[in-house]
Amino acid sequence: MSQRDKKVRVLHISTAHQPQDPRIVFKQCQTLAESLYDVFCALPNADPAVASGIHFIRLPYFQRVIWRTLLTCPLILLRCLWLRPGIIHIYVPEFIPFAFVFQLFGAQVIYEVQENLYKKIHLKSFNKGYILEKAFRWFDALARRHFYLIFTEHGYLDTYTSLAKPHAVIYNYPLLSFLEPFRQPYQPNSAQPSFFYIGWLSFERAFDTLVAGLVKLKLTYPDFVVHLFGRQTFTKSDLINLPNFTDIRNNLRFYGYADQRSAFPYAARATAGMALLKPVGDYPDSYTTKLFEYMALGLPVITSDFPLYKDVVERHHCGFCVSPYDPNQIADALTYLIEHPEEARTMGQRGRDAVETIYNWTSESKKLLNYYDLVLSQGHNST
Repeated sequence: MSQRDKKVRVLHISTAHQPQDPRIVFKQCQTLAESLYDVFCALPNADPAVASGIHFIRLPYFQRVIWRTLLTCPLILLRCLWLRPGIIHIYVPEFIPFAFVFQLFGAQVIYEVQENLYKKIHLKSFNKGYILEKAFRWFDALARRHFYLIFTEHGYLDTYTSLAKPHAVIYNYPLLSFLEPFRQPYQPNSAQPSFFYIGWLSFERAFDTLVAGLVKLKLTYPDFVVHLFGRQTFTKSDLINLPNFTDIRNNLRFYGYADQRSAFPYAARATAGMALLKPVGDYPDSYTTKLFEYMALGLPVITSDFPLYKDVVERHHCGFCVSPYDPNQIADALTYLIEHPEEARTMGQRGRDAVETIYNWTSESKKLLNYYDLVLSQGHNST
């Protein structure tokens, strides 16, 4: 980025993300703050202690999008409009109409698409329905015509066509400096094998198939443990109704949502990291971020047999791609890694090498800075 006499003020806005969201806070905001931008970040329950060099603005959190639209979005205008940012970078569709107010005051607007809701909104447990879907489509159409867009996956471009302004695809690859303190030598516990999972827990993410696979694994390795970090979209009764769930209930450790910095220590001595999804919604078109995080930690991975994922895992020989509907494949992959620890260690190292050379935030941070330069230059040319 070219040197400037005065820092350009930028404002990142989300009504839904966590205050320690890795992509927003540790990757994008910190990258910009380290490159002569004056960065403000408005998030629910924002905590200034999470990261230095960023001005956090604390927002209330509401699960229902209707309350976020009616209460949080107007509050953002009241608290942030006086900042007069050069760029606002928004992450949720409900803020799109409010972004036009910032645009009237001279800000360039970047709308970041982190999930393809055209393929996924029907899978939501909350915030779905005819009216919300119609509102989303209308807001999204406005963004395509008037805002700059960032996509976290190239597959979204099949849906997002005929964009009025230049766009960028910036993958959510790992920030190695963030993960490095949690990387340990690969030393799995063969007497009590453990496995690690971080992310949403849902049947769309093959948790039911995983349970069935673990039931089979217990026949040979009764003392295994699975550390599960993430919010659950199913109920306790849903779990109890899974065939044979009670047989492995004591092998599972549910921690709920947690800051990655408190979750990743449980990956130490794990046999593998798991990232299973069924081919629903936008999952087959989207990288699951935890795939690359496990690779960065030096863990062999077990993930779904989507072509997008196989291109990574099979190309680098860093784990197994299995059917998210076949518990036998899951059990066989887990068993193989337990019984071949040296090969599993080599898989983990190959995954780590791939992240160091290809799938890391360094290349994406450069794309982010170049895109911000483009947005600013086009904004100046239009004034």
